[in-house]
Amino acid sequence: MASYAKDPRCTAMAEAPLPLLHRNCLEGAGGYGGSYQVNLDDEEAVGLGGVELIRAAMRKAARQLGWKVTTIGMIGTRHGTVVVVQDVREVPEEHQAVINDAMNDRMRAALHKVWGEPGPAPDQRGLVAWMTQEFRAAVDTGSA
Repeated sequence: MASYAKDPRCTAMAEAPLPLLHRNCLEGAGGYGGSYQVNLDDEEAVGLGGVELIRAAMRKAARQLGWKVTTIGMIGTRHGTVVVVQDVREVPEEHQAVINDAMNDRMRAALHKVWGEPGPAPDQRGLVAWMTQEFRAAVDTGSA
């Protein structure tokens, strides 16, 4: 697999999601436990340089925030091209409650949807559709 770390396209693309990743971190979590996912049309991903370039740019941006990252990049899924970056650092005890509460909120929102409970779903921070829209806008303009 080719390395994109020094590719000028990767460097330029990494600048766009940097503020988005930072903004998506939980308040009170000290920058720990962040994640970001974009679902792009396959053709759109190819136009941006391909899934591996996008993945490398997201990884580079996340590392600038001090994250230890894991990334996923898949093309041709039922959601199109999916790129995910996640901070996998061990969360210090003083931030653990915030991270656990956020995980519980995500589980409640998912179960609400699966069980078909009436009424609006609980607020869910970081919806993929929003992240994708802001990523597209940031990449189009070159900044967030």
